[in-house]
Amino acid sequence: MASRRLRAFNRWMKSKGFQWSDALEFVDTPGEGIAVRALCQLEEGDVVAKMPKEACLTTKTSGAREIIEEAGLDGHLGLAFAIMYERSLGEDSPWYGYLQLLPYQECVPIVWTLNEVNELLCGTELHQTVQEDKALIYEDWKENILPLLDSAPLKLNPKFFEIEQYFAAKSLISSRSFEIDDYHGFGMVPLADLFNHKTGSEDVHFTAMPSNYESGSDVDGSNNDEGIVKEEVALAQNSSTDMTASIDANVGNNIDSGLESSSVSGDDTSMLEMITIKDVSSGTEVFNTYGLLGNAALLHRYGFTEKDNSYDIVNIDMELVLQWCSSAFSDRHSRARVSLWRRLGYSACGSQDSEYFEISFDGEPQIELLILLHIMLLLDDAYQKLDLSVSVAGNCPESNGGTTHLNGNIFPNEVFNMSKKSLLSKRVCDALLSLADMRESLYGLNSVEDDIEALERCSLDRERKLYHSLVLRINERKILQKLRNYASQPFEINKHSSPRKKLKRTTKKKG
Repeated sequence: MASRRLRAFNRWMKSKGFQWSDALEFVDTPGEGIAVRALCQLEEGDVVAKMPKEACLTTKTSGAREIIEEAGLDGHLGLAFAIMYERSLGEDSPWYGYLQLLPYQECVPIVWTLNEVNELLCGTELHQTVQEDKALIYEDWKENILPLLDSAPLKLNPKFFEIEQYFAAKSLISSRSFEIDDYHGFGMVPLADLFNHKTGSEDVHFTAMPSNYESGSDVDGSNNDEGIVKEEVALAQNSSTDMTASIDANVGNNIDSGLESSSVSGDDTSMLEMITIKDVSSGTEVFNTYGLLGNAALLHRYGFTEKDNSYDIVNIDMELVLQWCSSAFSDRHSRARVSLWRRLGYSACGSQDSEYFEISFDGEPQIELLILLHIMLLLDDAYQKLDLSVSVAGNCPESNGGTTHLNGNIFPNEVFNMSKKSLLSKRVCDALLSLADMRESLYGLNSVEDDIEALERCSLDRERKLYHSLVLRINERKILQKLRNYASQPFEINKHSSPRKKLKRTTKKKG
């Protein structure tokens, strides 16, 4: 028998004009949440669900629209206020049937306590990011939401707009919102957010047509957040395996699984659609995908991780590289070598305020890091020669047989003809090993073996935060071990390493 909350949601969807295929079954499993399963074979191109835009919870549809617009609450700030406002209305909210289905908050790190963040995420790619996020979210609330509570004409019930409620709303937006169109912006899309994520296993795709308030091409709606982590765009798991409760599949505003897509026919711009992008076997869970994200992004945005996630990376901050350099060389040496590296047109990821180098899932370092280490370790005579060559080449009006023209500058060919083998000298490999140890030390005293044993004892149902933080830590530390292997056996590893992106170079600024 279907759970009470699913039956209520089913009735709400019918009343709001939602349509869904009778080939879909919604299942509610204790401890795992709601998932969508195929009752029969789904064919590629089937429209399996349609959601009215006006039934989505956005800053344009909420009863708080006037308050939001007058206060200038843009983007996710405004959507968070809309969620809090509709929750404050209780059963009087037009979205009550939907809101009662949602958890109070998702278990993403921004709603963890600071002690939990510092203890569970120490050393990971998320630690500093979440600390900064929590501070920024608090400032947003203090500067934009709190003043509205003191406004007598608005008559807002303060208990629904406190900082805890704001964090809760932000967690829902992070894990469940979709980009609808240019008019509505991001919003909560009932039914579409029931499809769980699985990396690399997308079955259905969320599609939105431009609204009547705009013109343009089809909008590729996505479930994501504003400004999160250094890695970008992906997914995670959340599959339900023991599905126990289901909605009556033959009740409601059901549609044939083969209904023509309005995205193709162009008949209806007021509806959002979920369309199958491949055949789905009967009895299997139907997944959406949020992108190709590593575990840091998955945990940050959606509150879960995946073991052996091949999109995981580890970052080594420029600051850590400079710390290593300062242990062997003077500050003047470090500054001069970094300056030459930049003059050659190289850069790290991020901005100069927060630069970092990526270590891939296979343990292969970003080639810009290898080149920087190579320059750092050049003997003084070789460095002086290269520095002089770059200075002279920068003033040369045109390239010749011994130089390469790049981004408006001319550099010696030997800078660009360095093979991986020549970059991976014994000294560079020793530097990589030192950097791996320095990066590893950020996780604290416990070894990776200690973390693996802790994960084996951990219960996902009872200790979700600990479980996912351990998966993140272990996967990152395994990458660091692969980096050590890479540096210990550089030429053997290089033969089997995955291809990397081309060298990243920036245009040299003209003085």
